[in-house]
Amino acid sequence: MERPISISSRRMVDPAIKKRTASISVMAAAVMTFLKLWTGLQSGSIGMLSEAAHSGLDLVASLIILASVTISDRPADEAHAYGHGKMENLAAFTETLLMVASVLWILAEALERILGHAHPLTLSVWPFAVLLLSMAVDFVRSRALGRVARQTMSQALEADALHFSMDIWSSLAVIGGLLAGAASQHWHLRWLQFGDPLAAVVVSVIILKVCWRLARQTVDILTDAAPIATRRRVAESLRQLPDSLGIERLRLRLSGNHYFADLTVGMPRNLSFQRTEQMKEQVADAVHRILPDADVVVNVVPRVGRSESIFDRVRAVAARHNLSVHDLSVQHYDGKLHLEQHLEVPESLTLREAHTLVTTIESETRVDVPEIDTILTHIESERGSIEVEARRSEDAAIELELRRVASEFPDILDVHAVVVSKARDRMQISCHCTLPDDRSMSDVHALITALEDRVKSELPQIARVFIHPEPATDNRR
Repeated sequence: MERPISISSRRMVDPAIKKRTASISVMAAAVMTFLKLWTGLQSGSIGMLSEAAHSGLDLVASLIILASVTISDRPADEAHAYGHGKMENLAAFTETLLMVASVLWILAEALERILGHAHPLTLSVWPFAVLLLSMAVDFVRSRALGRVARQTMSQALEADALHFSMDIWSSLAVIGGLLAGAASQHWHLRWLQFGDPLAAVVVSVIILKVCWRLARQTVDILTDAAPIATRRRVAESLRQLPDSLGIERLRLRLSGNHYFADLTVGMPRNLSFQRTEQMKEQVADAVHRILPDADVVVNVVPRVGRSESIFDRVRAVAARHNLSVHDLSVQHYDGKLHLEQHLEVPESLTLREAHTLVTTIESETRVDVPEIDTILTHIESERGSIEVEARRSEDAAIELELRRVASEFPDILDVHAVVVSKARDRMQISCHCTLPDDRSMSDVHALITALEDRVKSELPQIARVFIHPEPATDNRR
């Protein structure tokens, strides 16, 4: 069964409490091992000696757990990228092996006394006193260990808590064996003399039960078995994200008390890099709502969105080649779709290289957008070099001619910030135009294009024209 996760308690717990709790358990196990061994040797009880052996193994296990919780809190390093958390799981597995060894020894001794000759018991009040004291110590320590184990999700401390709690029942079994032995001697009932070795068998069964539970948990974690209940809770939290996100893979692993989450998320391929990062943060936040301290890695794969238009799919083909496309136009005539596009290619390419690249892109576009019948691509060079020897030209006549041409367009309210310059022996002019607020972008683009064409026609010495449109409300001079 999967351990419950207490989110609030984990955030408030002092990491050093694991080490302090494990240290107290070592001292408690050492004292009880000594007392049980002493009383076992005094009484000759195989049940009492089996309890001493059990406590001795608990002492060894507690020492291993103390070392493991000390090492597990070390931060990740170059050789241990996921930290040292699995030292706790390894310690719990080692403890399981030690308990199996103790079971084999106890069963061998018990069977020898059942099948052979029973050893007479030397009874006194001390075995009972020690066992009652052991039960009290086990009760207190199991509660303390269990509380810290839940707070820190420490499997090593949970194993120690389980040991102490099961020791209570094994101590009761030994007490029953001692009482049976005492009754056998007092009333001379021979069959009661097997009570002590049978009590040892009961202790062995209890230990085996503990071993089975610990082995199942530790093997699951050491082999990175997914915690099913936690995974379902995380998946439910992820389902609350926008529909545009597709969770294609969710992997969880637990190392010590620390979760690692690895997700592969499908996102619309037309998202910007910045928007993709924002959505990755949303995915991580959804995981942290269930596992606040988890280390989350989100891998993104581009996917075709259900709401993609023809234009989105055409742009996606160009984006695969890290190219920009603009002025897309799709016409429908003769029952077919025809695409026109302007594609920007690096200016360093030759015409043959650029044409080969465009041919490849057009072929891929026909595959990705099969409803398009014909494609016409206007090839433009994308500038990748810095203009040199640019200088300001104070040619007032050019500026006056620009203003005159602009005044012939009723929608152009004014022209300002005019700059005339020269680079690479070519004249260019840039300016800002004020237009009415309510004009659509298609109208604005058509108007700006018409103005650029008129300027180049009236001023043939101008090679390039750059016009920045502004709404009237933002141009209050």
